[in-house]
Amino acid sequence: MVDAVVVGTGPNGLAAAVVLARAGLEVEVYEAGDSVGGGCRTAELTLPGYRHDVCAGAHPMAVASPFFRMFDLPARGVELLVPEVSYAHPLDGGVAGLAWRDLDRAVDGLGRDGAAWRRLFAPLVSRWPELVALAMSDLRHPPLDPGIGVRFGRRLLEQCSPLWGLRFRDEIAPALLTGVAAHAIAPPRAFAAAGVALLLGSLAHAGGWPVPRGGSQAIVDALAAEVRRLGGRVHTGRRVDSLDEFAGARTVLLDIAPAELLRVAGDRLPPRYAAALRRFRYGGAACKVDFALSGPVPWRADGCDRAGTLHLVGTRAEAIAAEKSVAAGEHAERPYVLAIQPGVVDPSRAPASGHTLYTYAHVPNGSDRDLTATVTAQVERFAPGFRDLILATHVRTAAAMPSYNANYVGGDISAGAMTFRQTVFRPAPRWNPYATGLPGVYLCSSATPPGPGVHGMCGLHAATAALRERFGRHADFPATEPAAPR
Repeated sequence: MVDAVVVGTGPNGLAAAVVLARAGLEVEVYEAGDSVGGGCRTAELTLPGYRHDVCAGAHPMAVASPFFRMFDLPARGVELLVPEVSYAHPLDGGVAGLAWRDLDRAVDGLGRDGAAWRRLFAPLVSRWPELVALAMSDLRHPPLDPGIGVRFGRRLLEQCSPLWGLRFRDEIAPALLTGVAAHAIAPPRAFAAAGVALLLGSLAHAGGWPVPRGGSQAIVDALAAEVRRLGGRVHTGRRVDSLDEFAGARTVLLDIAPAELLRVAGDRLPPRYAAALRRFRYGGAACKVDFALSGPVPWRADGCDRAGTLHLVGTRAEAIAAEKSVAAGEHAERPYVLAIQPGVVDPSRAPASGHTLYTYAHVPNGSDRDLTATVTAQVERFAPGFRDLILATHVRTAAAMPSYNANYVGGDISAGAMTFRQTVFRPAPRWNPYATGLPGVYLCSSATPPGPGVHGMCGLHAATAALRERFGRHADFPATEPAAPR
C-alpha cells in the first residue's frame, strides 16, 4: 500500500515524483535501467574519462521551464554552463550563422538580414517567461498573457506557410532558422517544427542553451536526490510488466510511451482509448554517434569553436531535402546532423587536451544503419582534419534505441511524430491528456503535452491532475503561472 507510484525516471517521471512528494505523499519510483535518467543519462561510451550524454545534451529548458525555474537546479548543485554562441550553422565556404546569446551581436553578424532577425525574435525574447508559459502549458487553456499568444501566433503562421521565405534575403539567416526547426525531426515548415524554431530560437537569446557541468546526468541526479530527501524511494533495475504490480497504490504515474502503456495495461484500458493509442504514430528517428577526440573540432568558420550546439546540413534547401527524405522513410545522402561540443565550456567531459563530440543524424524510424562514416563525413565537410582527431567512436542505431530506452520506439526520441494533430492532441484527443481512463492512472511522458524536451512539465501537469483528482490537493509547483525571470 502506497500513495503514489511513478514508473520511469526521465525528467518528467522524476518531476512528477518531486511534485507528489512535496505534497506530502508517500512515493515509490521504479526504473528499468540500472541508473536513473531515461534520456538524460551520461556515461563513458567510448574511452575511460570521456563522458558522453547518452541522449539529451543541451538544455534550454533547464533554465527556462516553469518547473525547473521553481526547482532551482543551481541551488541543488547543478552548474549550468552557458556558451557564448547558443548554436551555429556552418555553410560551405567557411562561413556560418551564429546565434550569439547576445541578440544584438547575432543581429550584427547577419548583415542585411540582421534587422529581419531582430524583428522576428526581439518581441519574443523580451517576453520569454510568458512565451515559455504558453509553450509549456497543457495546451488546453488560453494563455495567461494573450499578447504573447498573438506575437507567437503571427510568427508561427508565417513560418509554417509559403510566407516563410519572404523575411530574409541572404542565405545564412534562413539556414540558421531552419537548423533549429529541424530539432522536431519533421519537415522544417511543419507546424511543430516552426513552433520549435521560434521557441528555442528565442531562448538562444534569452537564457541560452546551457550544458550541465559533468553531463546531463547531473539534472536527473538532483531530481532523484530531492525525491529521496522528501522521503520517497527510487528503485533501479526494476522493469514493470503489469499495472497489477501496483494494485494497492492510490495513484500511478507512467513516464512511458503509448506503446509501453498498452503493454503494461494489457486489456484493462477502455477500448476507445486503447484504439487511439494503437493509432498513435511514431516519427523520424536518430542514429547517435559519439566521438572521443584528441583535440577540439577544427571548424573552418570563425565562431563555431565557441558554439555549444551546431546544426550540420548546409543550406535551407539542403535541410528541407534531408528532412523530407526522412519523412518519406528514406535515408538522406547528406543527413541533418546535430552536434554538441560541451568542451567549449566544460573541460570536465574529457581528460586534459581531449574532447567529446556528441552527434545524431536524422534517419527513418526503425533504421538499422550505422551512420558513423556518414556523420564523420558531414563533420569533416565543415571541419577539415576532423578525422585525424578521432580516438574512438560509439554508435547506437535507431533500431537499437529501444533496447536502451523503451520509450524510443523505432529510435523516435520525440516520443511520437510531431504532426499538428499529435502536437496538440498528445496522445489522444481528450480534455485531460494525462488521464488514461483507468482510475488513478496517469501518463506523464513526452507523449503528453507539452511534448518532448528536458523540461519536466509533462510530469508537473500530470502530477497536478493526480493530486487534484485523487487527493483533493494542490501542487506546490503552480503549473501555469510563469515565475519571474532570473
